[in-house]
Amino acid sequence: MLANSNALILSAMSEIFDRDPRFSLIATSSTAEGFLGTVMRVPVQVGVVDWDLPVLGAAKLIEVLREQDAAPKLVVYGDGSGDLPRLAMTAGAAGFADRSGDTEALLATCADVAAGKMVFPFIDIRELQKDPIHSLSRRERMLLEALSKGRTNRELSKELGISTNTVKFHLSNLYEKLGVRNRAQAIAFYYAARESRGLGDRD
Repeated sequence: MLANSNALILSAMSEIFDRDPRFSLIATSSTAEGFLGTVMRVPVQVGVVDWDLPVLGAAKLIEVLREQDAAPKLVVYGDGSGDLPRLAMTAGAAGFADRSGDTEALLATCADVAAGKMVFPFIDIRELQKDPIHSLSRRERMLLEALSKGRTNRELSKELGISTNTVKFHLSNLYEKLGVRNRAQAIAFYYAARESRGLGDRD
């Protein structure tokens, strides 16, 4: 099954998998919720998902699927030049395919994942041990937890006793430290990290 918010990418990927006799394309979706709804009803062996898949994001989707029996193995499809492969591995994906690579690399990754392998580009294992949560200040941790509850910038300003401009400043620093680009990714990071790192219990 394929899930990507970009209709053009989704269409192109559908055509690629339809042409390959090794695969049977079950369904496509433009949202994490749509993906989740389908795999709850129909057996899916491998899913190819965008990391920034609305609304939950891939990290939260992986977390939810971990609790399900016979859940599909997920391959994250995205930009391999940055920290995304490491984030995908840490979240629990089975593989990563660089969208700048050729189509055969994507197909080969999915075939290997279906066969029970984990497929990732080279990742320095030492980097996996560097928990970005440790770099957050107490206020940034509070901010991240408040974000996870759906607070707006105005609500965060009132709750933390700071101006909305200061909220934006702290959010910018928070995103940089977590290696994410926006609020949705920060929330996804929080939920992915909470159970494995005990984030909610930290001082």
